[in-house]
Amino acid sequence: MRRLMLLLVAGAVVGCSTPPLPAVNPQMAWVDFSTPFPNDKLLMAERLDNQRLRDGRFFQVTPGRHELTVRFDFEVPSGGGMDMFGGGRERLCYLIIKYDHFEAGQRYLLQARSMAFTPEARLYNAKREIVAEDSQANCIN
Repeated sequence: MRRLMLLLVAGAVVGCSTPPLPAVNPQMAWVDFSTPFPNDKLLMAERLDNQRLRDGRFFQVTPGRHELTVRFDFEVPSGGGMDMFGGGRERLCYLIIKYDHFEAGQRYLLQARSMAFTPEARLYNAKREIVAEDSQANCIN
């Protein structure tokens, strides 16, 4: 019985570990993610040029024009009433960023934030300049 429990625990630990990020390809651009506020719960890559991604932790793109779709989950603060005792509620949105000038070997930062019910995303270059903003937000709730 003890051996079975150890095997189950070991299997759970191995199954929950995330693989390391791949090496950065200098022939491609890399996009990291950031959320500045504590009520922003999740930001992950969803689609690249309308193709679903297998790993949502980053984008790695060829130089040129691309459309990035990210999933952004955040908490909307309670407005009183019935929600007053339950805290806020979660909102799920898909944000689309289009950028025409990705450069090989460059790192970019995609930062998403929420202002009450409204999500927004910005793409920054390595100099911390805004190079693109979300052009579309599709929220499910």
